[in-house]
Amino acid sequence: MRIKDERRSAVYDDELHLEAYRFEGIVQPFPAHFHEHYVLGLVERGEHRLSCCGKGLTLRAGDLLLLNPGDSHACEQRGGETLDYRSLTITQNVMRSLSEEITGTDTLPRFSPNVLRDSEAACDFHTLHELVLSRSREFEKEEALLLLSRLFERCAPPFAAPQPPRGEIDAACAFMQRHFAERITLDRLCRCAHLSKSMLLRAFTREKGVTPYRYLEAVRIGEAKSS
Repeated sequence: MRIKDERRSAVYDDELHLEAYRFEGIVQPFPAHFHEHYVLGLVERGEHRLSCCGKGLTLRAGDLLLLNPGDSHACEQRGGETLDYRSLTITQNVMRSLSEEITGTDTLPRFSPNVLRDSEAACDFHTLHELVLSRSREFEKEEALLLLSRLFERCAPPFAAPQPPRGEIDAACAFMQRHFAERITLDRLCRCAHLSKSMLLRAFTREKGVTPYRYLEAVRIGEAKSS
């Protein structure tokens, strides 16, 4: 039965091929169940008791929930606050493609532990979720998805990403400076730099201190002020 003050919404993103859910004011428990897809979630309010794969865990505001396909889990409220929670569901096929892009291996990740407290990853997740809910068509959305690579680093088998030469990053910057007035996609930027999406994002952010999309925004603002 659905409680009167509960609010639930869902948006499917046909570019990233994933679905975003938003739950607010949830009080009813979730009985034991599992999914055939991955679920990545962020608790925004409330405290819940999570039973996952035979382990008892506490979910608090700021915690990330990482559920693999087949992970049996149940959840119930603790304390007086209702649950505010947002999540992304990702099919195994999409996760396999994402894993290959980030790690270079054609394998499905197995996230562990199921609950993670990482403020940077939580911020990246929140940004991505908001972009999906707002039906954004900017490459910032795809950028945010790939920046969740820190979840692979923290909770999946380690990998070593090769370091690209600095010239590729300079080429990406020059491309954005020349074509700032056009609609630039991440695919187009990667073709220019001859790098994969994940490698471009990681190397660019390390080199410039901002993501490619934030760099492009700065170029556009600078050009607008000078015109």
